[in-house]
Amino acid sequence: MTAGKDEESQMSDNDGKKTLGVRGGPRSGNVKQSFSHGRTKNVVVETKRKRVVVPKPGAAKSGAGKSGQTAGDPSRRPAGISDAEMERRMKALQAAKAREVEEAATRVAEEKAREEERMRRREEAEAKEREEREREQALKARAEEEARKKQEAEDAAKRAAAAAAAPPAEEKGPARTQKAAPAGAAPNRKKEREEDRTRSKARDDGRRSGKLTVNQALSGREGGRTKSLAAMKRKQERARQKAMGAPVEREKVVRDVRVPETIVVSELANRMAERVADVVKSLMKMGMMVTQNQPIDADTAELIVEEFGHRIQRVSDSDVEDVIQHVEEDEGDLKPRPPVITIMGHVDHGKTSLLDAIRNAKVVSGEAGGITQHIGAYQVETESGSTLTFLDTPGHAAFTSMRSRGAQVTDIVVLVVAADDSVMPQTIEAINHAKAAKVPMIVAINKCDKPAADPNKVRAELLQHEVIVEAMSGEVQDVEVSAVTGQGLDELLESIALQAEILELHANPDRAAEGAVIEAQLDIGRGPVATVLVQKGTLKQGDIFVVGEQWGRVRALVDDKGERVSEAGPSVPVEVLGLNGTPEAGDVLNVVSTEAQAREIAEYRESAAKDKRAAAGAATTLDQLMQKAKEDESVKELPILVKADVQGSAEAIVQAMEKIGNEEVRVRVLHYGVGAITETDVGLAEASGAPIMGFNVRANASARNSANQKGVEIRYYSVIYDLVDDVKAAASGLLSAEIREHFIGYAQIKEVFKVSGVGKVAGCLVTEGVARRSAGVRLLRDDVVIHEGNLKTLKRFKDEVKEVQSGQECGMAFENYDDIRPGDVIEIFEREEVERNLD
Repeated sequence: MTAGKDEESQMSDNDGKKTLGVRGGPRSGNVKQSFSHGRTKNVVVETKRKRVVVPKPGAAKSGAGKSGQTAGDPSRRPAGISDAEMERRMKALQAAKAREVEEAATRVAEEKAREEERMRRREEAEAKEREEREREQALKARAEEEARKKQEAEDAAKRAAAAAAAPPAEEKGPARTQKAAPAGAAPNRKKEREEDRTRSKARDDGRRSGKLTVNQALSGREGGRTKSLAAMKRKQERARQKAMGAPVEREKVVRDVRVPETIVVSELANRMAERVADVVKSLMKMGMMVTQNQPIDADTAELIVEEFGHRIQRVSDSDVEDVIQHVEEDEGDLKPRPPVITIMGHVDHGKTSLLDAIRNAKVVSGEAGGITQHIGAYQVETESGSTLTFLDTPGHAAFTSMRSRGAQVTDIVVLVVAADDSVMPQTIEAINHAKAAKVPMIVAINKCDKPAADPNKVRAELLQHEVIVEAMSGEVQDVEVSAVTGQGLDELLESIALQAEILELHANPDRAAEGAVIEAQLDIGRGPVATVLVQKGTLKQGDIFVVGEQWGRVRALVDDKGERVSEAGPSVPVEVLGLNGTPEAGDVLNVVSTEAQAREIAEYRESAAKDKRAAAGAATTLDQLMQKAKEDESVKELPILVKADVQGSAEAIVQAMEKIGNEEVRVRVLHYGVGAITETDVGLAEASGAPIMGFNVRANASARNSANQKGVEIRYYSVIYDLVDDVKAAASGLLSAEIREHFIGYAQIKEVFKVSGVGKVAGCLVTEGVARRSAGVRLLRDDVVIHEGNLKTLKRFKDEVKEVQSGQECGMAFENYDDIRPGDVIEIFEREEVERNLD
């Protein structure tokens, strides 16, 4: 019974896992742990194991024959478990134990294999390092041996040379000295060899110190900074020159140093290839306490450059534009190009309609009020196959500068004159622009289809302005055309083609592009956009360019039909995208090689323009300041802000605003720009109390909200006439009203009375007109005005009255004036304020 209890199988739960226990209590053992870098650690581990019940072979049989049914005894086995189930459990237990033993053996074998692999790798690394050291030692020993042999050879040669040069008297010395020399020479030679070996070793160590090994690199990284390879080479070069007896100092390199008007100290040192500390020290010796980041003038820089032994080249800031090449064209590279024709003329004489008829497109319908507001550039192909480039300029007087820009880039001017209106002021201006540009002119007499048309009158009036047409035996071609019926259009194109053949227009398309900005605007979604007429070379996508104060890279090119193109040759108008800002209309576009050059040129031009504007707006003397202050006090200003869709329109509006006003009132444009009205514009308008004039632009949402909150007025226009008229009306409101006097009566003083509480009262007779209480009066004595003022009282008999008619008597008293005498005449008048308008 006891044995049966000892062999009882027990199941326990240890840390959530089922384990089998054996008799004997806890057991201890060592476990070897492996870590990185080959480290190991032994850990003592106790395992508490329970006994395993193994049944004896004859126990089941003997127990089965007994009457007590031992297998069925509830104290020896769990209730309800049969012998077969018990046997099955024992087999599973043995199989689990066998698997555990196998896994333990496998882990031990794997650990042993890993340990052997680590030992093998460590031994290989040590052997490799040993071989490397031995190789280095062998090379070092070989180098020492070679150096020693070389030194011995040199010493032997020196001793032989010294013995050959010794005087003969020394050879006749005592015999014992000659005999003793060999005996004492051996220790001396041994000592010399040791010294030579030491010097050779030191020289070899110094020579090898320039070579960098992996260990030295790692130790240098951990220990701090090490000398560079270039420094090692310089040290070896100095040692070699010193050994050869040559001077150690290197030869001075004289450089050509470019010095602008101002230069930073560190930049000057960099251009001279000198140390910054040396340059600062030289400046301090000159009495200038500066740092490396402070600028110095060109004269001081010249002294420093000469002190360091270099040559100076003085340059100016404007030299940055020298990269823009202005080369003479080789006639062999020139190729024919299309002519550029500018349409000019008076307002509403049919310029755009004529071009519309030529292009077979509806251009005029897109302009507000049928008036051209911008410069348009278009290309037209004739029936003969030739290409013509047309520039359509506005005819309004405010666009004079835009027309002048059109004349500067044009080859032929087509002067459009209406046959029913004849020569007008803007027609004369167009003639003057064409003459100033020295370009040929073709007169197109338009609207010949109207009943009131009189082409001969136009030809006759052109004679007054020195324009003699062919019909008048002159050289200027004239064509009678009609944009409505198409009359004379073919003749006009033939005349243009004939004039272009006479001019023999050529350009080089294979050079860096150069062109003129016809128009510029800030387009929402595309950014700054410039309409450029290419004059020389070919503008390609990706080119870096500078235009006025702006620069950029060509992101895209759009032709007059709205299609994208990859390049544009001479006389081709395109829209250029990719600018960093909006240029001015009329600026010249030049292609440069690098982005740095373009940025430098643009920054210089911007700085120069800013200085010019500051100099123009600043008074230089105290008298000028005082005079300007007096003018500002006497002149009233109407401040406005102008935002337009394109640069040319903005400039034209500003020019029109400058012409509004007189010696009392003037319009001041605080700011003008291109693009939508922003919150910044609203803030500026609020600070200065100015309205914002938007021409073909609108305010964004934030600007509208800000304007509503701050009470800033924003007005929108699409026709320039309306804007000019409104500003003129607003400026007229600042004019002081004109005072006009109307004489309404005369009275003569008959007697003077003194009335207590009132003073002197004049007894008068109204001789002419009427005397009113509210009117102004003047006192005349001998037809000389001695007083002007107002009436204090007007009485008839004892009653205060408003007016007294002619022929009646009344009493009058003046305000603050008592010097009245009989016989004086009183002039009675009324004042009327008349509003003034600007012409």
